[in-house]
Formats: sequence, C-alpha cells, structure tokens
Amino acid sequence: MLYVVAGAAPPVASLRRAVPALVDAGWDVCVTLTPTAASWLADDPAALSAVCGRPVRTRERRLGEDRPFPAADACLAAPLTFNTLNKWASGISDNVALGTLHEALGTGVPVVAAPCFNDALARHPQVARSVGTLRGAGVRLVGDAGRADAADGVAWWDVVLAAFDGRGC
Repeated sequence: MLYVVAGAAPPVASLRRAVPALVDAGWDVCVTLTPTAASWLADDPAALSAVCGRPVRTRERRLGEDRPFPAADACLAAPLTFNTLNKWASGISDNVALGTLHEALGTGVPVVAAPCFNDALARHPQVARSVGTLRGAGVRLVGDAGRADAADGVAWWDVVLAAFDGRGC
C-alpha cells in the first residue's frame, strides 16, 4: 500500500500518468492532494480515482468517518512544494496532505520525497534546515528541487519514478 501525497507544483498535472507506473510496479496506490493541488486538478480526481480504485483524498475526515485508506507500507511525497516541505519539517499540519506525511513519519513507514520548486526557492536558507530535519527523520529525498525541467511533468515523473523504484520502501 503506497500513499502518494501530491502538492501544487507543475508535475501534479501529470499525476494521472505517473500513478499507473506505480500500479504496474506492484503498488496499491492511495492519493492525497494538498488543497491547492486539489483545486488545480478539480476536473481530474475522478480520473485519478479510476486509476487507483479508490477516492482521491482532498480533505480531513469528519468526526465519526472511518479511515478512507488501509495502512500504508510506504509513502511518496511528490511533487513536494517549498511550502509543504517547510511545513512538514516544522510539524505544521493544517491540511490532510500534511497530516498524512506527519503520520507516515510517526508510524515509521518508509518515506520518499521528491521536492519540486524553482532555483530561487531552493536557495532559501530554510530549505537546507527542512531537508536536514526530514533526512534526520529517515525521509529519503530524490530528484533536484531546482531542476530546470520541473515544468515538464512527464520528464520530472520519469526521474522521480526511476529513483523511487521501491528502494528503501
């Protein structure tokens, strides 16, 4: 069971193409989107749900609702935005995507994260601190936050999926 937590960076638009590759690799995939990613994919959650075989998660559970997904065996945070990276490392949990990432760390499942933001944000001093915090917690980071081809979602996913390949998971 693989949780994919996706933020609002350009490669999220190609998530529907990336999920089948994970399914083909043997993963049962559950997708959770940040609120902004959900707004970017407003017309696409049904298509993602069809690929995954379960609803895409975009909001917290309501009181009394059952957990929507089985327990995770691994978690892939991709694309991981500057905002989500820094909130996650700081322990801020103000949406379902961040809550999912925090719980993944707390339950000890292997977590792989693929940052995706521009070079200027990658040079921000908080990024190094956040990356250090997450690595210290056991998160394996793949890819390069400042990649020039980050806007090409298909090429970005190719790099991430090649690096992910189940190692460490």
